[in-house]
Formats: sequence, C-alpha cells, structure tokens
Amino acid sequence: MEQKESQVPQLKLLVLTISAKFHAGYFRISLSLCSQALLWKTLDEPSDDVHAFRQVLRLLPYAVFVLLWSLALLSLVSLSLIYLLRCFLHFEMVKNEFLHRVGVNYLFAPWISWLLLLQATPFFTAKTVHYFVLWWAFIVPILALDIKIYGQYFTKGKRLLSGTANPTSQLSVIGNLAGARAAAEMGWRESAICMFALGMTHYLVLFVTLYQRLKGSNSVPHMLRPVFFLFLAAPSMASLAWDSISGNFDSSSKMLFFLSLFLFLSLVCRPTLFKKSMKKFNVTWWAYSFPLTLMAIASTKYAQQVKNSTAHVLMLLLSAISVLVSLVLMVLTALNTNLLLPADDDHIQSHASPSCSLEIIV
Repeated sequence: MEQKESQVPQLKLLVLTISAKFHAGYFRISLSLCSQALLWKTLDEPSDDVHAFRQVLRLLPYAVFVLLWSLALLSLVSLSLIYLLRCFLHFEMVKNEFLHRVGVNYLFAPWISWLLLLQATPFFTAKTVHYFVLWWAFIVPILALDIKIYGQYFTKGKRLLSGTANPTSQLSVIGNLAGARAAAEMGWRESAICMFALGMTHYLVLFVTLYQRLKGSNSVPHMLRPVFFLFLAAPSMASLAWDSISGNFDSSSKMLFFLSLFLFLSLVCRPTLFKKSMKKFNVTWWAYSFPLTLMAIASTKYAQQVKNSTAHVLMLLLSAISVLVSLVLMVLTALNTNLLLPADDDHIQSHASPSCSLEIIV
C-alpha cells in the first residue's frame, strides 16, 4: 500500500516533467508519419496510367498502408494528448510559445497532421458526413491562427513580417493549402479556392521576404538548419491543392512542382549547410521527412499526368528517398529516445521565454 502511494507522486512528477519539456516542434514527427500515410494511399489509388512502373506500385500490400495509417494516428493522438496536458499544466509556457516567432508557426503542425491523416483515411470517403465534420474541426483552429498572425502584420508595428519571417513561417501557408486540398476533395471548390488564395498570397510575400534575407530570415542556427527543407513543402502542397481544385495536374501545378524540385536540388547541392546539425540526433531531423514526402506525392500526380518513363523514374526515386528517410528517422528515434527531451530544467525555461533565440526553441 505504501509502495503504491509513493508511486503516485513519482507519476505526477513524470507527467509534469514530460509536459514541461514537450513543445509544438515535436509535431514534426506526426507531420512525417501522416504525410507518409498519404503517400502510400496515393501510390495505391486506382489510375488509368498503364505504365509498367505504375503497375508495379499497385503490388504494394494494402495491409502495410493500413498499418502505417494506424501508426500515424497513434503518434498524432499521443502527441496531441501530451500537448493538451502542457496547455493545462504549463499554460504560461504555451502562451510564451505562442508569442515566439518560431514557436507560433508549429502550432499549425498538429492541425496540418490531422488534415493529412483525414485525406489518407481508408475508412470513409471525402463525401461522407464524417469527413465534413472533421474538416471543420481541423480548419477552424488554422483560420483562427491565420487571423491572429496575418492580422498582426497589418496592424502591429512590433510584429512586422520582415522582422519575424523565418523558414518555419511557411507552416502557416501549408496549413491553408492542406485545408484547401481537403475541401476540394469534398467537392467544395469555392471554399478550396478561398483557402488556396489565402495561403498563396501570404506565400508570395513570405517567399520574397525570405529570399531577400531580410531581418529575421538570416538567423537560423546550425541546429535548426533542417527546417530549410520546408521550402520544398509549400510549393509541393500548393501543387497538390491546385491539382484537386482544377481536377488535373495542369500547368500551374507543374510549375509549383518544378519550383519544389529546384529548391530541393539547391539544398542537396549544399551539404555543408547541414553538416553541424547532423552531429548529434535531434527532433529537428524530422524536418527532412515531411517536405520530401509532399514532393514525392506531387511527383506521383505529375507522373500520372505526363505518363512517360522519365516522370515515373522521378516518382520512384523521390518516393524511395522519402520512405528511406522516414524509416531511418524512425529507427534513430527509437534508438535515441533519451535524446528526444532536453535533460535540464534551465533548457525548459528557455523554451518558455518569448525572447529566447532560435537556438533553443522548437
């Protein structure tokens, strides 16, 4: 009896410790797994493409996709529950995270994950009432964050885009585009165009701001260099969203896909940019997988539209890279669970400070 009573305070302490160390940046893991589930579903979808490479992909076992989707759901539910505990037990930390120019962008991550998982679900179609209800449940928080973040750029001098823009700011764009694609899958074309316009308008301004390396966009420390891969994610998601809206992978979708390919080549040709960030395992490594997977999904739509061998080889290559990177990250995460959370309380408090540098935030 005494032993059970002694275990209760220890359990409470463990919950408090984990929820304090946890932050929205850990949703990188769910972003990766949910996008992987969507990739496998896309590869397994019925298609009028009779190319030999496409026929090979149809041999992928359906059970693997269901297992992957279930794993993505389990991880997302687990991460969401932990963050919900953080909201109740450490609200001040969540508030400070919301005020931080990097941390606030990862508040889009759980809702993007849910939208991707919704689009990948094997249990009901986009025309059902379940899809409709869940779409609204996931899109409302994104719209609320849009109003808060985008609105302050117009109204508050202290929160100018040029002073707060960084690669993670593209998550807000991706959230809108993921919502647009989900709406288009339901047949809600007007809602999809609305979300697409909102995301792309901000993306154009944001891309120019980051491209010019204005104040705020030139201070990414070595540990966070993997977030540069988010430059691939935004145009890839945009190409998929427009594909669903227009009904085919037309010239606009192709241009966005080619932009993501160019940005991908620009990054892989500069391996020294990521050399220091790869010295020790960190949860930021998961930032590689999600953008690569979105680009792989876009390549499947491109190959289906173009129907030539080059496009299909590109599709297989990008899909293989995406799957391999995700598998490696899962293995490394399983082998380095002790490195997932910061070890000292001082580091926890630094995450809670709205004025902390990019080196110690998500």
